Amino acid sequence: MSTPLLTLFSHHAQGGLRERLCATLRQAIAGGHLTFGQKVPSTRQLAGDLGLSRVTVEAAYAQLESEGYLQRETGRGTFVAIVMPAQTTHTTPADRPRFSTRGSAVIATGGCQDPPFPHAFAAGSPELRAFPHPLWRRLSASVQRTHGSQLMGYGDPLGYLPLRSAVADYLALSRGMHCRPEQVIILTSSQQALQLLAMMFLDPGDEVWLETPGYPGARNAFLAAGARCRGVPLDDEGAIVQCGAAKLLYLTPSHHYPTGVAMSLPRRLAWLGWAQRHGSWIIEDDYDSEFHYDDRPTPAMQGLDRHGRVITLGTFSKSLFPSLRLAWMVVPPGLAEPLGQARSVMDGHSALMPQAVTAAFLQQGHFASHLRLMRQLYRSRRDLLLAQLRPLSRWLTPITTPGGLQLTVRLKEGEEAALTALAGRNGLTLPRLSPLATDSPAQSGWILGFSALSPGEIAAGCGKLGALFR
Repeated sequence: MSTPLLTLFSHHAQGGLRERLCATLRQAIAGGHLTFGQKVPSTRQLAGDLGLSRVTVEAAYAQLESEGYLQRETGRGTFVAIVMPAQTTHTTPADRPRFSTRGSAVIATGGCQDPPFPHAFAAGSPELRAFPHPLWRRLSASVQRTHGSQLMGYGDPLGYLPLRSAVADYLALSRGMHCRPEQVIILTSSQQALQLLAMMFLDPGDEVWLETPGYPGARNAFLAAGARCRGVPLDDEGAIVQCGAAKLLYLTPSHHYPTGVAMSLPRRLAWLGWAQRHGSWIIEDDYDSEFHYDDRPTPAMQGLDRHGRVITLGTFSKSLFPSLRLAWMVVPPGLAEPLGQARSVMDGHSALMPQAVTAAFLQQGHFASHLRLMRQLYRSRRDLLLAQLRPLSRWLTPITTPGGLQLTVRLKEGEEAALTALAGRNGLTLPRLSPLATDSPAQSGWILGFSALSPGEIAAGCGKLGALFR
């Protein structure tokens, strides 16, 4: 409690010690560091902290009590007795900062913002109320008891080895991937993975191809690196193979974002052949392959790669919880070491304790059990959302998808931007579809998140949505 006083008090200022301590206390109260009703340090404690005699502190407290700043209560202590009006600071506007070309490009993207508390219809959030919190607490305590200080130091930039091994096993069994633990890199997010790849592979002016419409976070990462982004159109089989070459190709082949199209096997093989011919890298974003409801998810594209041209990434933000800040990336063997070195200069490594708890969660079979429950829950919510949207078919056309955490709807009537703004004023979040287009005609619509919403919240949200048109 005496920390602000230690900062503000000076033994070298002019005036006696009592006067200086009185001035310091007044300044702390006026500046809001000490507020009405807050207990201040005892005379013994403050004297020891500031290196003053207790007589000096006692005299200062008595002076401020007489001025009305403090109130002393026998047996309880000394308290702030005055409410100070809020201070208004008048500062001269600073010159507009001059950022680098890359910094300006980052700002121009608008950043990547996710709501901290999902509501209708914020997209991409898991249902945290159904997470096994007691189990996670027990695992955390067990890991802390077992490893203790071993997990409190610096870690491997590539990630905690037991977690890398658990991820490699899971991906081999569930996604048909060919990878060893030394090919797995643990990161804080898939966005960090994209930024790392952009930093390592792209020079200003290099061309990157992305699906259109597509994930804006990927486009932002590549634009920030100075790349030229070209949109790749889609059909019912996924992204259409193009003529020409690019340094990087970004795909979501198992469940296209945002339409949900799964790329066919012939199309996957065609893109792999394209990458081999041109020496290009394919970034496969496996962002929500755990959540397929109507059929089995198609295996990862990486499992078909025979020439080491595919880099696959995924995240635990959707399958576990966002604040865990853990993601994974599987790279060809020759890339792991240099990417690990590059990661070491970005943020060093991911926190070891969450990695160890997540490793235990996977190794003990809890991850698979949790995913089974979430698939059942999310499927029921998707079906409910589709049913609630049927009365709005005059205005909206849902794009039926076999999985995912959100549902894309195309807008038939009305202006997307105006309706979105009106929805916001009425408590609805409607992520727009049109900004996801890259140099192609934009489609009007919304991406409606449903996974984090209860049945009642879905029904209420659809009621508000219908009111926009009626």
